[in-house]
Amino acid sequence: MTAASVAAPPPDLGEQVARALAEDVGTGDLTAALVPAGRSGRATVITREAAVVCGQPWFDEVFRQLDALVRVEWDVAEGTSVLQDQRLCRLQGRQGRCSPASGPRSTSCRRSRGRDRCATPCGRARRLACRVLDTRKTIPGLRRAQKYAVRCGGGSNHRLGLYDGILVKENHIVAAGSIAAAVAAARAQGATVPVEVEVETLDELRQALAAGADMALLDEFSLDDMRAAVAMNRAHARGPIKLEASGSVTLETLRAIAETGVDFVSVGSLTKHLRAVDLSMRFEFGT
Repeated sequence: MTAASVAAPPPDLGEQVARALAEDVGTGDLTAALVPAGRSGRATVITREAAVVCGQPWFDEVFRQLDALVRVEWDVAEGTSVLQDQRLCRLQGRQGRCSPASGPRSTSCRRSRGRDRCATPCGRARRLACRVLDTRKTIPGLRRAQKYAVRCGGGSNHRLGLYDGILVKENHIVAAGSIAAAVAAARAQGATVPVEVEVETLDELRQALAAGADMALLDEFSLDDMRAAVAMNRAHARGPIKLEASGSVTLETLRAIAETGVDFVSVGSLTKHLRAVDLSMRFEFGT
């Protein structure tokens, strides 16, 4: 697989890495300090399993903050597939209070797994002109990093937060009195962001269409109801709007959902069901 064209890392990347280092290294890596200071060292990072590489900017930033003199040379590009036991990068620097050994590997390996989880479903959906979306179900403090990983995998980001999109859900509808009233209230705010309405039935979709929503989230619709929703959307005088399928989506059901004709499929597991890729760092010390 060739490298993916990914967006720039988030602007708070340096802050994310600083927090991770403060949590892990603190005032200094006491075990790394057992190696005589000033001794040069080289390290090689390999992957113990097949994966997709994502997170190089975080990895590089770790060592920039630990010691700007540490050199990192990558053998693979961001967004590429790698095989078990393949070398990812090489590092070289001098031992000190914090050394190449101090760099937290989780910064890169967790993002690699997040990207890996996304690559397969996104590839399947793209062939059907349907895009895979993430959700706001992310690890606190790491949302921008996880959403970067989704983009590396070919997916797209849903709302980054509660400030860049309006998603009208059941409680909002109850509080407003109706779908039409909830959408009208959203418009009355003068919001320039998309207004999406979560619907649980075809009748609610009809109301969302009539209310002038920009998108509709089809929550736990059956495949037959999704197909009916697509047909209704295309035929409606105020349509078509964008339709997003959500709820209990798995790799096994993704293709069938995409084939119904919906525009998006949101998959919460992309960012909430994570497992770290198994990486290994091997050292050689000089004099």
